[in-house]
Amino acid sequence: MSHTTTDEPARKASGATVPVLAFAGIVVAVMQTLLVPVIKDLPQLLDTSPSNATWVLTSTLLSGAVATPIMGRLGDLYGKRRMLIASLSVMVVGALVSAFTDALLPMIVGRTLQGFAMGAIPLGIGLMRDMLPRERLGSAMALMSSSIGVGGGLALPAAALVAQHADWHALFYGAAGLGVVSIALTLLVVPESPLRAKGSFDLPGALGLSVGLVLFLLPITKGSDWGWSSATTLGLFAAAAVVLFLWGLMELRVAAPLVDLRTTVRREVLLTNLASIMVGVSFYVVSLVLPQLLQLPSSTGYGLGQSMVVAGLCVAPLGLTMMFTAPVYARLSARYGPRTTLITGLLVIAIGYAGGLGLMSAAWQTVVTSVLLGAGIGLAYSSLPALIIGAVPASETGAANGLNTLMRSIGTSVSSAVIGMVLADTANDVGGVAVPTMHGFRVSFLIATAAVAVGLALAFFLPRRSPAPTTRLRASSEEDANLSRAEQALAGKPVAGEPLRGFRGRVLAADGAPVARAKVTLIDRHGRQAGATLSAEDGGYALAVPAEGPYVLAARATGHGPLAHAATHTGGDRPVDLDLFLPGETVSA
Repeated sequence: MSHTTTDEPARKASGATVPVLAFAGIVVAVMQTLLVPVIKDLPQLLDTSPSNATWVLTSTLLSGAVATPIMGRLGDLYGKRRMLIASLSVMVVGALVSAFTDALLPMIVGRTLQGFAMGAIPLGIGLMRDMLPRERLGSAMALMSSSIGVGGGLALPAAALVAQHADWHALFYGAAGLGVVSIALTLLVVPESPLRAKGSFDLPGALGLSVGLVLFLLPITKGSDWGWSSATTLGLFAAAAVVLFLWGLMELRVAAPLVDLRTTVRREVLLTNLASIMVGVSFYVVSLVLPQLLQLPSSTGYGLGQSMVVAGLCVAPLGLTMMFTAPVYARLSARYGPRTTLITGLLVIAIGYAGGLGLMSAAWQTVVTSVLLGAGIGLAYSSLPALIIGAVPASETGAANGLNTLMRSIGTSVSSAVIGMVLADTANDVGGVAVPTMHGFRVSFLIATAAVAVGLALAFFLPRRSPAPTTRLRASSEEDANLSRAEQALAGKPVAGEPLRGFRGRVLAADGAPVARAKVTLIDRHGRQAGATLSAEDGGYALAVPAEGPYVLAARATGHGPLAHAATHTGGDRPVDLDLFLPGETVSA
């Protein structure tokens, strides 16, 4: 797949672009925790059974999981800003549907539409990569990636305040209003990316992935109600395995797949996605445990007896700390790389949960735990898009980040199911009401700590990368010689009495401008360097090949993303023309 440009000139990203995109991410993340303060009251509010009421939450989760990779791919093909506005518009419609009903079925429909907005997170990250210079990209992506946690954390106290002092439908009116504001700001401030991926939308792949995800996530979220060993739960898991296996076989045979599985199984992408699941698990545990601990009556002997609003305020530092972690991440990542930052974040999360085991006896202690966990989760979440973007071409940015966001959603789904089961199994029956116990809370924190340990193990196996260069590339004597050779070859002059047998072309930026002194490295089929050069002032380069066969041309330059492009030399005296686009776009050789 490759990138092309639209016929429309791209507007330059303004200083307000990043805050507006981050605000959009926070708005859609609010949907995930909007109803947490009224969960226990939903059966009465909707005049239905507790098991049916859980579909109000499950529907949002399922639609969000389906939407993230699909909207990411649509953004790559048809415009990320366009798909971002579409996601927000669907969310607004869903919020209004929920605001005008007290019936279960319309409420589920509205909540399903709200979940589709989760695709805004990868779309925002893709827009940032396409438009922002490297020096702004790190902190911007960190803020956008963390917005899913920031929105969830900030929504708790706000939703609690509204639910406690107003009709609960006001939650949906407020969500719709935030969506409208976000759409207006996006239209006014955010330019459309001129980059497009070639190919068509893989509709069969989208349907197959959607069915597979629903079959997989449905028993995870409803397993506690149905029974984990029930025929329905086990049957759905088996069906999910079959559907996703067949979907994978189909995607490997499609020219322009919804998800490039060959890219997905690269070590860096695969390990990052698996680590994302663990981070998602650890994030959701604190959101489930601390609000309940804070609101349990003190007569239990361990409950902190706080109101719904105070409980939300005690947990709010989780989201606030994640927001303020973004600039810290940018500095750490620029110096040490996103792998190190991910490891650091996971270590901080582990410290937060380990310390939290002994910090459950006062409201201020839950605030300390929230701050620690917010810092760690913020660092970890901020690292994930940088690791993904560094491993995939720009034509797959939206889809790849959509898949990574999906992995986090799977983590939160698994966390919700497992922690819900633990708290239910360890609860005390008091007058027919199941009351969570301190033992259940501590087991939940231990589960989160174990998930973080798995994430750490995965992160340590990520390949090491040098941080982005901040100084001009220094040429070796070989590269200087090759630069002279390139200038002569591109000028049509003979080089050492022989025509060039290899690759030549120009290194160009995303806007078509030539990139001078970009380092172009030739790598053979065994992964060994077969040559290196620097591009000339007009972006031209030329590299001789030692033999016919497949090669990889890797290019990098200060202020641009890295590129790896596969090309095959088939012999002959004529050079193979090749244009390299930075950052990350590929073209056919």
